[in-house]
Amino acid sequence: MEIIISNSSEIPIYEQIKEQIKVKIVSNELKANELLPSIRTLAKDLRCSVITTKNAYEELVKEGYVEAIPSKGFYVAKINKDLALEEQLNKIESLLDKVINIAKINNISRKTIDEMLDILYEEDK
Repeated sequence: MEIIISNSSEIPIYEQIKEQIKVKIVSNELKANELLPSIRTLAKDLRCSVITTKNAYEELVKEGYVEAIPSKGFYVAKINKDLALEEQLNKIESLLDKVINIAKINNISRKTIDEMLDILYEEDK
């Protein structure tokens, strides 16, 4: 499972892991009942502490994306994809609100923001 961690990000590492796993679940890259890497394996692969990966998995369990089965491991939970997608859309909307406020305060045009979005969106492809 490919997860990219940014050490320069202000977002805690466990949160970066959690969010990337959530995206993989919502996009169906990870399917319901699929076994996830063990806490130790994921920590080793990502070169981070087992506490970090444990925290990420615990948060995913709390949010209903993952199920912990004692002595067996962590499995992708059956989730309502529409509800999960709505959660992600709400996060995007909140972040865009912040972008718009910063742009307005600094007299940055909508056209400039649109161009930035186009460039950034295409970079990931």
